[in-house]
Amino acid sequence: MTLKRYPLLQQMIDDMGQQSSLYKPTQFWQICSARLIEDLNKSRIEKFRSLPSSLSFFVPTYSYPNYYMDPKRFEPVKNTLWPLIEQNKLFMMRFENLIAGKIHAFADYRTFLASSTDSSPYTDLISESNVGEPIEQFLFDGRKFSRSFLNYLLGINFIKKNTPTDKIKTVMEIGGGFGTLGEILLGDKRNECFYINADIPPLAYVSDYYLKILFGDENICGYGELKGDESLDIDDLKERYKALSLCSWQVPKLQGKIDLFVNFISFQEMEPDIVENYCENIRRLKPEFILLRNLKEGKKKKDKKNPIGVTDPILGRDYNNYFPEYELMDANTTVFGYETEDGFHSELRLYKLSD
Repeated sequence: MTLKRYPLLQQMIDDMGQQSSLYKPTQFWQICSARLIEDLNKSRIEKFRSLPSSLSFFVPTYSYPNYYMDPKRFEPVKNTLWPLIEQNKLFMMRFENLIAGKIHAFADYRTFLASSTDSSPYTDLISESNVGEPIEQFLFDGRKFSRSFLNYLLGINFIKKNTPTDKIKTVMEIGGGFGTLGEILLGDKRNECFYINADIPPLAYVSDYYLKILFGDENICGYGELKGDESLDIDDLKERYKALSLCSWQVPKLQGKIDLFVNFISFQEMEPDIVENYCENIRRLKPEFILLRNLKEGKKKKDKKNPIGVTDPILGRDYNNYFPEYELMDANTTVFGYETEDGFHSELRLYKLSD
């Protein structure tokens, strides 16, 4: 497949073919990425947040499966309930909010409000954009929130709960999707943050597009501008830009220091040798704090019936080994993470560089 409409994305994909397997997608991400590339080629990037592949793998939602894509499938349930509840409109409204995900979203929003503090990075004014044509956003107190947006906001509050954050200015993320964390950090000028996101294509391309639409081409430096550079000096780039959107194989080229490293969920979908290599690169940049979100039980293993899985799941103890100079400050699921109905725990883990 040739991506004539997206020459930079095509170049990213071509260049990725020349890289070490440590910076290429494993089987899980090969399948997911191929579907997103196919959808982008058929559709347009302006609606990337509502593409079927995005909703399946990259854009988390609160709603019941296919609520927005096939709303008629829930009509038989509603029709059955209507006489049983004696045509109670309030109950039906609550049911609609349940399957639409609004009840879950509002619960996360309340947790976000209850745990917020008036400190940097500031998050009390930020509202999510509608770039990418998201099909699910909720309006609370005049501000827009998606699940991804609230996930990161809760992660920031989790850090604030455990340590002062006023000195966190340079934030790096690997596997940051379309750049939600960057939107939050750069969306309030009081934060004075510099954001770095590194990902595989096509997500590296989507992140570059998203952040440039939000904050301007002059403020975001992407693969197109940096692909020929052998060394990427963080302090020098901070003087010229507000954020970097890199491809995965550019991570070893980074030189300097960061304050916070973040990975939300994507490490759990990689194999251990790849995660360990990324962690070695992060240790070299000496962040004061590391924030991770990972399934406590590990990602489901792939098999013949389910090829979308991992060979060897990443667990919390693996991070303890990958970051030997760091101590675990806190781990949390119930308040800031998420527990599934079938007993899986999406856990947040915060590490601090040992004295």
